[in-house]
Amino acid sequence: MKKRNLITLLAACALILGLLSGCGGSGQGTDTGSDNGASNGSAVSLGDMKIGLSMQTMGAPYFVSQSNAFQAACASEGIEVIAVDANGDMTKQQSDIEDLVVQGCNVIVINPADAQGAVAVANSVMAQGIPVFIMDNSIDPSATYVSMIQSNNAAIGTLVGEWIASEFGSSEIRIGLLSGNEGNLLGLDRRSGVIKGIVETQLVSSNSTNFKVVTQGWGGWNQEDGLTAAESMLTAAPDLNVIVAENDSMGLGAAIALQNAGRDDVIVCGIDGQKEALALVQSGEYGASGLNDPVGVANLTLATIIRYANGDTNIPKLINTEPAVITSANINQYYDPNSDF
Repeated sequence: MKKRNLITLLAACALILGLLSGCGGSGQGTDTGSDNGASNGSAVSLGDMKIGLSMQTMGAPYFVSQSNAFQAACASEGIEVIAVDANGDMTKQQSDIEDLVVQGCNVIVINPADAQGAVAVANSVMAQGIPVFIMDNSIDPSATYVSMIQSNNAAIGTLVGEWIASEFGSSEIRIGLLSGNEGNLLGLDRRSGVIKGIVETQLVSSNSTNFKVVTQGWGGWNQEDGLTAAESMLTAAPDLNVIVAENDSMGLGAAIALQNAGRDDVIVCGIDGQKEALALVQSGEYGASGLNDPVGVANLTLATIIRYANGDTNIPKLINTEPAVITSANINQYYDPNSDF
């Protein structure tokens, strides 16, 4: 049974019921009222809505799944979408968004390639009276936008860190951090959460900490570059005993690097809940993955846009999905080999 999709469907149903009853949105977040830069959603009607979707990259399965899910959800509502791919280039993303406005898009959804770099274009679009929604990756707090919808990446990282600390017990943890790209707040939240989870778990158990970060590599959020980065990390710090990847695509690359090097003494953990990683969790070749459901984030983003279009003035500035860590203990709740992601 596709249990993860069932969870997503139930969450979507709850959101729709909330819309019908006039209630606030689901998820966690701080309600900032008019601080989100838009007084209400009356300027955009569902019938006239044309959404511009700017993805930071389509170079990883997660983003492909998220973009496809968002477009499918819009199609089911009869909403037109123009989707573009920045290929990880912030300059291109800025140009893409400007083009989306020229093409008549009256709602813009941004998955930022760079937290700071996306500020100017988000502010410019909002200044033109076009609502901006941030999906998945974070944007700098100085930006103006209606709402940012994403997984709680810090909380997900914390759960992964807690699991790592529990697995190692009193043994020293020597971490190789496999990060996506510099300046990415999503990656920062995830790795900071992992460290927090390790620290708090170790302090509770022994009133001290016993871990260190021995190396960091940059894997560009994809498997191929994750493999290359992991190979360099193993050379730079052969004593590492866990690789923490900021997404599963890079984690899968790290798993290949470890297999090629004959290193079965290193645990790999990632984040996203990608089905290929979950298959390895099931077989014992991958430690854990933090759940970051791209379909759930996409559906929640559209539900938030619909709330805005219906005139809801109490949309939180930040809306999070529910965090979870997937391990061998609960893998059957989440793994579906037929899933899109």
